[in-house]
Amino acid sequence: MVSHAHQGTTSSALTRLSVNAARLLGIPPHGYAHLLGLAPEHLNDDLCRTPAATGIRIAELTTVHTPWSELSVLLAQQSSIGTLGVWDYLITSAPTPLEGIRDASAYFATVADTGTDTLQVTEDGEHITISHVNQADLTYEAACAIRAYALGLYQRRLGEAAQRRIVPVHVALAAEAPRRHDALTELYGTRSIDFEAPDSSITFLAGDLKTPNPHAQPGLSTVLRRHAEQTLATAIPLHNWLDLFRAALASADDETTPTLSAVARRMAVSTRTLQRRLDEHGTTWSDEVETVRRARITRLLHTTDLSIDAIAARSGYADARALRRAVQRWYGTTPATLRRTGHHHPDSAATGLSDLG
Repeated sequence: MVSHAHQGTTSSALTRLSVNAARLLGIPPHGYAHLLGLAPEHLNDDLCRTPAATGIRIAELTTVHTPWSELSVLLAQQSSIGTLGVWDYLITSAPTPLEGIRDASAYFATVADTGTDTLQVTEDGEHITISHVNQADLTYEAACAIRAYALGLYQRRLGEAAQRRIVPVHVALAAEAPRRHDALTELYGTRSIDFEAPDSSITFLAGDLKTPNPHAQPGLSTVLRRHAEQTLATAIPLHNWLDLFRAALASADDETTPTLSAVARRMAVSTRTLQRRLDEHGTTWSDEVETVRRARITRLLHTTDLSIDAIAARSGYADARALRRAVQRWYGTTPATLRRTGHHHPDSAATGLSDLG
């Protein structure tokens, strides 16, 4: 379910949250606006996944200007339902809060970098503990803010699922005690907070999380899990310049047959510079366009009843015969067979664009 390509990235929604917090706290944008993934066409596109390093840098800049405990509270306050997309609704739409947080753990990759962060749910008799482990390479204060925020976010979503505030029986933070606890006491609704714990966790009474959600709808969780899987399958991880180019190419392909000049304009470079950068990354314009076409054609064959002629027209081929030759070259079979079997050659995932669209 989780591709290795997703690791090292987080959802653009999570990055937008960090950017908004930095803005509210008056952090000068010149310190982070240049970071990879923060261009509006990427930051505001829910298909794009921004580098985890970008979010880390914003958190580090922010905690230079404000205590980590206050940042964690601000992030939680700004995380209204829907801010983090389908992940939010996995929790709030489940039959019980416990089932919802288990789904959130299973699909944690839709928001976080699962290469460094994990969400774990442990049931022990009358208590249920939700742990957040963060092993990213970041400053101490930024790590504290992220861990404290994560626990506050889980508590908020569980309360939204139950339609009432759920107060934990205990909170443990992998952080030294700040000078003032007021912000954290307000965040969690309890003074039962231990510091310098091995891992950050929040513990609830099992009864609070096993009570049926008042507005749960039968079957909705299944739909949301499928949507979460689709979100991961269509995500565009941005790790480097080549990823940015491929995101621009995919966006241009959604509108019309992409051209070199159009994509160069999107990336604010000359066509010559664009071709040189592609050469530096060991690829060419024609190879990248063909990969986009392959992804589009495969998707249309598997998910629509469009005729071969219609798919050829949508994909920039002169006619169905040209499309058939291309499919034969890629997969060693015909479009009709590919559509009927739903299978394709394993090498089709070899390039970064094979799963786009």
